[in-house]
Order: sequence, then structure tokens, then C-alpha cells
Amino acid sequence: MQRLALVVEDSHQFAATLEIALESIPNLSLVYVADGEAAVRYLESRSGAQVCALLTDLNMPKMDGFELIAWLRASKQHAALPVIVLSGDADPAAPERALRLGANAFYAKPYSPAEVRSTLERLLNA
Repeated sequence: MQRLALVVEDSHQFAATLEIALESIPNLSLVYVADGEAAVRYLESRSGAQVCALLTDLNMPKMDGFELIAWLRASKQHAALPVIVLSGDADPAAPERALRLGANAFYAKPYSPAEVRSTLERLLNA
């Protein structure tokens, strides 16, 4: 069964790194959008039925990662969607804030691709 992870990242460099890190997960495809608003549109247009996880940056134009996590957790349809934050945010309070809002994991950039892959696999198999 094919699974789909939504990657919300405005940096092509980090998106490419993430793609390489996650390509070894069986039956997983990635869809990329550049900001939180695009992620919301994607989830609403597809009813989120095929999306099994969301990986997001925090600092993005339009709707940032904090707002996206809050939207997800307030949504009946997407509240349980696993969320991994991948961020270069220099604010030392960012990890705590993201986790308090409902993120399942937080990785600071530059992150370990192997750790992100392991966490995503664990969340998908939970």
C-alpha cells in the first residue's frame, strides 16, 4: 500500500536532502509544498485521506509552521496526523513551542537524516 508524506519546506536544498533521507522507506512517496497555506489547501483538497505524515519547517512565508501545527491539531480530520518539525529557527523556545502545539518530534537544522527517517518510520508504524 502506497503511503504519502507531505513535506512543507520553502528551501529546495533541505527538501532535496530530506528526499534522499526518506527514499529508503518502503512504499512512501513525498509531496512538497512551500508554505503552510499550500499545505492546508493540499490537505483540504485531498481530504487528507492519503497523507500519513507531515514534515514541516517553521519559518515560511504566508502561514508558518507553528500556525500549521495549530491548524492541524484543531482540525477533526487531521488532528492525529503525525508531525515532524525540521527547523533552523534560532529561538531556543521554538522546540518547546512546537511540541506544546502538538508536533511529535523536532529536529534542528542541520539535522541527522538517519534520525529523521527513524522517527518517521516509528510514527508510521505506531
